[in-house]
Amino acid sequence: MLPRPEPEVDPAQRVVDAADELFYARGIRAVGMDDVRTAAGVSLKRLYSLFPGKDSLVLAVLRKRHAMWTEGLTAAVESIEEPRERLLAVYDYLAEWFAEDGFRGCGFINAFGELGPTSPEVADYAREHKRSFQDQLAALVAEAGFDVSLAPQLAILAEGAQTTAAIEGSPDAAGHARRAAETLIDVAASLDPGVSDSRSRR
Repeated sequence: MLPRPEPEVDPAQRVVDAADELFYARGIRAVGMDDVRTAAGVSLKRLYSLFPGKDSLVLAVLRKRHAMWTEGLTAAVESIEEPRERLLAVYDYLAEWFAEDGFRGCGFINAFGELGPTSPEVADYAREHKRSFQDQLAALVAEAGFDVSLAPQLAILAEGAQTTAAIEGSPDAAGHARRAAETLIDVAASLDPGVSDSRSRR
């Protein structure tokens, strides 16, 4: 039996994947549409028919990254049963990401830093992504029985770890953030005896 041919990747997806790799490695402003065209293997005419401008391509890349982040974090958290450990699994997920070859920090922070002042659409989407992350944390905090005010505190630890890991070129920031998160969680539990009691009965 002859092998089945590999399904052809949608041209728009090829362009987004190529742009994502280039933007993340070199920065958005340093990459031209010609660079994306060459990497994706499409004509310039085809590229502009799919994405009329660079901002529309940047937004498509950010949408891809948002889906990857949300799905990856959800899978990492859902593999853990104990609510407190589910919160800490967020930082274990960060540690794995930080250790990847080519890690250059958060793509949304990078995009906001480059284009936020000149592209309201990119700035708004970066803010939307960060709000979504806080919403994920708020849901985990509520499941663990803590006050929702703990969520933004844990989010700041995660955001700071991303920036620190990118600048230092080391995944150690995830471990530091995890230990700080444990301290915040323990303090929150000590302020609410009901939460502590429920944890002790698990």
